[in-house]
Amino acid sequence: MTVDFNIYRQRPGVADGAWGTMLMACGSRPGELVELWNLTRPADVRAVAAAYVQAGAEIILTNTFRANRFALEHAGAGQQAFELNEAGARLSRAAAGTQVRVFGSLGPSGKMLIMKEVTPDALRDAFAEQARGLAAGGADAIVCETFFDLQELLIAVAAAQENTPLPVVASMTFDSGPDRTRTMMGVSPAQAVTALGDAGAAAVGCNCGLGIDGYIKVVQQMRTHTTLPIWAKPNAGLPETVQGKVVYHETPEAFAGRAPALAAAGANVIGGCCGTTPDFIRALASALRRHDD
Repeated sequence: MTVDFNIYRQRPGVADGAWGTMLMACGSRPGELVELWNLTRPADVRAVAAAYVQAGAEIILTNTFRANRFALEHAGAGQQAFELNEAGARLSRAAAGTQVRVFGSLGPSGKMLIMKEVTPDALRDAFAEQARGLAAGGADAIVCETFFDLQELLIAVAAAQENTPLPVVASMTFDSGPDRTRTMMGVSPAQAVTALGDAGAAAVGCNCGLGIDGYIKVVQQMRTHTTLPIWAKPNAGLPETVQGKVVYHETPEAFAGRAPALAAAGANVIGGCCGTTPDFIRALASALRRHDD
């Protein structure tokens, strides 16, 4: 399915919510590599995708965030990267039908370039393998998400572009600095969108780390420095640890109530990250429809 980002310039598009939150509800254990479920528990993975479609998401992701060879090696599945990404995209594609778009999720490697834990060439090869699997499984686009190292993200974007014909969304996590508008590596929204635009990203954005109020500021800064479509997937507020568990207290109604302000700041596609569920996306879709009317 062709992705025309221009339609989201006319009205905000609705993306899905958190996958990890939903898979935990299905019984995943802390630290478990849930990307393996694409082969071992495909019905549960497809059910998450279907739940977001039913909630009104126009774009759903894939259960492939950590399906790179470096993360998979710890589970003895380093040689299954292509297969797991292909399966993840195929499962979301089956749930999406013909009207909902599937964006393949590609996350950071878990290795630090600055610490020389990995070479740029090794990163490029790993991201290329993921991207090819996502394209083979039927993804309509690739979203490189939750990156804090701009150099690693640029390598991921280039690998996806060089190995697939799919448009690439490039999204960073901003949660540091005095006003929490920097990545952990100190990258500003302006630096991010300028570099990623020059690299040919189809859209740029932010996800994870902060709730909507925090990302309103980030998106405003992005919009000042780019004309590209902006992708935003905030968390359900800030987390707290309660009896050893991470808990997000923001309600779907409160989350959705701030979405029009995020759209007014310049976001073209809005979804949810950690702590959000289909209830959040249902409320979000309703709030954005009312705002559009």
